[in-house]
Amino acid sequence: MRRRFFVEQFEEHRAAMAGEAAHHLGRVLRAQVGQIYELSDGSAVWLGRIERLGHDLVEFQLIEQLPAPANLLSTTLLLSVVKFDAFEWALEKATELGVNRIVPLAAARSEKALLAAMPKRSERWRKILLEASQQSRRVQVPVLEALAKPEAAFGAYPDQDAFRVLLSESAEAKPLREVLAGQHKAAAILAIGPEGGWTEAEFASAHSAAFQEASLGKLILRTETAVVASLAVLNFALSTD
Repeated sequence: MRRRFFVEQFEEHRAAMAGEAAHHLGRVLRAQVGQIYELSDGSAVWLGRIERLGHDLVEFQLIEQLPAPANLLSTTLLLSVVKFDAFEWALEKATELGVNRIVPLAAARSEKALLAAMPKRSERWRKILLEASQQSRRVQVPVLEALAKPEAAFGAYPDQDAFRVLLSESAEAKPLREVLAGQHKAAAILAIGPEGGWTEAEFASAHSAAFQEASLGKLILRTETAVVASLAVLNFALSTD
């Protein structure tokens, strides 16, 4: 199976890759002139043959356009910041599961030291999203938004047709499968809290923004496990024709 890479744009049946990506392709993967790869500019996918290969520039000749099916479900993930190894694993798996937008949340019970260190990690996180998108052969890389307070993020996406769900350990929360029963939505917004859980004020803000509470069962899951489990359920329930 051919590997997929992202480029800035296609122009007159040509494309170019520069900088670190070009160095990785040429020096690490030892690509050669004449080799063929899949290329995406975020909206279309082409087969591209390497025409020129330099230290930090790779030029391609486009030879065939490939199908680029759109996601049936547009998903925004509101993800509270947790320990970085778990958070980065969650970013990678959320990308593989088709998330379109990821919003890191500074929840009330998020660790303050992690929030303070987050700006230094943003470039690393974007690289994780890029590499996971290439590995899973996506057409687009997910958008990584700026850090936000939950109260602001809950009401920031006014799409009234979106299914909105807040994962909760509350005894009143219904199982996610029940909350999803009969839903036919093209968009979903999923909010996942920090290891200490949501505060009452955050629950109130979510409810005012039309979020429904949902549970993944009686077991207590790590944040990254909850990301994978809930996205898999959403995809199964809402991505059907």
